[in-house]
Formats: sequence, structure tokens, C-alpha cells
Amino acid sequence: MLINVPETVVADGLRGMAAAHPDLVVDAEKRLVVRRDAPVAGKVGLVSGGGSGHEPLHAGFVGPGMLSAACPGEVFTSPVPDQMVQAAAAVDSGAGVLFIVKNYTGDVLNFDMAAELAEDEGVRVARVLVDDDVAVSDSTFTAGRRGTGATLFVEKIAGALADEGAPLERVEAVARRVNESSRSFGVALSSVTTPAKGTPTFDLPPGELELGIGIHGEPGRERRAMMTSREIADFSVDAVLEDLRPAGPVLVLVNGLGSTPLLELYGFNAEVQRVLSERGVTVARTLVGNYVTSLDMAGCSVTVCQADEELVRLWDAPVQTPALRWGR
Repeated sequence: MLINVPETVVADGLRGMAAAHPDLVVDAEKRLVVRRDAPVAGKVGLVSGGGSGHEPLHAGFVGPGMLSAACPGEVFTSPVPDQMVQAAAAVDSGAGVLFIVKNYTGDVLNFDMAAELAEDEGVRVARVLVDDDVAVSDSTFTAGRRGTGATLFVEKIAGALADEGAPLERVEAVARRVNESSRSFGVALSSVTTPAKGTPTFDLPPGELELGIGIHGEPGRERRAMMTSREIADFSVDAVLEDLRPAGPVLVLVNGLGSTPLLELYGFNAEVQRVLSERGVTVARTLVGNYVTSLDMAGCSVTVCQADEELVRLWDAPVQTPALRWGR
């Protein structure tokens, strides 16, 4: 592992982010990443966060057109309410703050507590829960579906709307609509290795894969002998479409989990596009890359979001963050 010691891996990463991105205010000790121009007058603040190890989610999505602030926790561990309250205070212009929360028990509890504390301090807070993973209904970390790739769609689209000056109620409603219109499915080709453990966290023998894996290494639906990219695309996209049943054009995220080369991800995207075309689904936009990762896990996930003209317009709107930037 390319680290000093496990105990400082998150702080070290944040210090490196600060050095690379002077347009962000990064506090490595308090674990906060904030837009340097925050709070922006009249603008709803967007705050998200979660355990580290999923980079660029969430700190890599802080900037114009997306998040106002992010709260990184320790690896695969929820941030604490104090981080979230400080982030809300840092980005609140008086227009309110939207918390975007992936559906993991620790994140949900801590963001709920933070919302109450922030409101006690005079900050108006709304919350959107992301629960897009169709693989399992409950898991080690959740009650209900896990929050995965749709988090990127929610943060980007809600961020664009907030930058247009929409009120908190409107930003919250659109963020909820994006989540309700999105489904994801992930596949692991290898285990994940956390800095603290230093060895794989679960046993996945050579020549096998896990269908429906979680981004912390939680079990999926089943294990099978290794499949081709074509076979994985058939299984993953069908699992998504069986649940979503889109009636119009869609946004697609073909996401790497940390160790899968872009060459393989683009090849997998070709198969995903084939399946969608065969199923009569029109694709409006596609994003390919490592965006919602699981440290060094090899594998991929597919997220599909049914999108109308407004959602496509907001997706196309300018964004400038460390990990996502276009149109500016």
C-alpha cells in the first residue's frame, strides 16, 4: 500500500487534496472540504459525506455546479455529526442546506442528528436519502437498499439546480426525483483491502466473481464462475431494468470500483450500451470512469437514471470539481 501508517491515511490524503486544489478549503484535522467561495449569497448549500475509501466520492465532487462541502469519515466509517454541522454552517447563506445521504445505518443516524443540531443553530436543513442499489434489499450496513452510484447523479443534478438559485424545497424535490429514478448494480472481481487490515476483507477465490457486491465489500446476490464482460453486462443491466423499467431516455454511469483499468471499463460500456439498445432503452448521456470506488477492489457497477429534458439539462450544466468538470 502507498501509505505511511493506517492511522493517518485519511488526513494524509486530505493534505494532498489541499495542495492539488487551492480552490477548495480543506481542513485535514476536522475532516472538512468546502468550496472556497462558500457561502454563496442566495444559494442552497449542498453537503454530503461518508466513509473514505470511495474516492472521488465525496470530496472530489466539491465545487461549482455540485457540492458545497463534503465530510470524509475514516475508511468505510461514517463521519460524525460535528463535521456535518460545521459543514452546514460553512455553506449556509440563509437559503438553507440540503444533506445528501447514502443509505448506510451510520450515515443516516449521524446526518439525522446533525440536521437537528444545525436547525438548533438556525440553519434550515432538508435531507435526501440515496438508496439505488437493486442487488439486495438489506445488507450488513443497511436497512433497505444501499446508496451507491446514483449519489453522483443526485449531487450533480441538485448541485446544478442550486447554482441556478432554486429554493431549498425545489432542490430537495428534484434530488428525490433523481434518486427515485435511478437504479444500480455492482460486480466484484476481487476483494477489497483496507489500510487497517492490510489483507483482503473477504475471500473471493481466483476464477470467481460476486454479483451484487456492496461498496464496502458486503455480499451480493450470488457467486459464480468468472463471466465475460458481455455476460456481466447482460446480468447487471437486466437486474437494473427489471426494477426501474424506464419509459424514456436515460443517463448511464459505468463505474469502476478502484482497480479495473479504463480500457476494460470502456469495453464493458460497449456491452452495457448493447444491452440497453436491445432492450429498447434510449441513452441520453453516458459517463465512464472510477467515481464511486471501494479502495482497490476490481470490478464495476452500472447506474441508470430515467431522465426528462430538465434532468438532462441539469446534467449538462457547467461543473468544476476535482473529479468532474465540463462546460466552464
